[in-house]
Amino acid sequence: MTTRVNGFASGAAVVFAALALAACSSPPARFYTLTPADAALAVRTAPANPPFLIEVPSVGVPEQVAKNQLVVQKNAAQVDVLELERWASPPADEIRRALSDDLAAQLGTIDVVNSAYPAGVPVYRVSVNVQRFESWPAKRAAIDAVWSVRAVGTQVVMTCRTSVAEPVADGYDALVAGHRRALDAIATQAAAGVRALAARRGGPAATASGGKSAAPLVPCPANPTSGDAAGATGKAGT
Repeated sequence: MTTRVNGFASGAAVVFAALALAACSSPPARFYTLTPADAALAVRTAPANPPFLIEVPSVGVPEQVAKNQLVVQKNAAQVDVLELERWASPPADEIRRALSDDLAAQLGTIDVVNSAYPAGVPVYRVSVNVQRFESWPAKRAAIDAVWSVRAVGTQVVMTCRTSVAEPVADGYDALVAGHRRALDAIATQAAAGVRALAARRGGPAATASGGKSAAPLVPCPANPTSGDAAGATGKAGT
């Protein structure tokens, strides 16, 4: 009996040692973020009392890429899900934080989503729905997004679509950096939209009967110049 028990214990020890060795030899996962490297500096340099505020709510992303692993294109019909290359947080959160930080830095303001803010201060809600988020290693990082800017408490809204394709070098760091540049281009256009709505604040609005006033429409911003291919289309309303 003693011999059998000792034999079992010895076998278990061998199995445990093998598992431990396998765990030690497995390569560690790498984690990536889309948050700009200078985001903390932007927060420190934002004015204490900006003339207007922004809200950047949750971002919609395609289910195909709504996972912690990086999803890269093999070809037009196939993708690879990379178990060891991961986002630091869910992609929707990474994208929202990157856009929020970028918009706040470009506009010199703060994002007050889910926060209280003073009465009387204009607030512009920037909503984003990412319709395409493609990663082509050593080729391009492509994002297609529909975004809108609305003056909170009014019917004034601008809705536009931006498509950006940034060329990237080999490596996943370069791929993530390409997506960061693409988001910067989208944020630049959305920031221009906020400025356009802020510039016309106080102009004619909707009539009491619900009809539209004769106020001119606010066009979508001009196309960004960065990237391999980028453009914005859409419309604005009052």
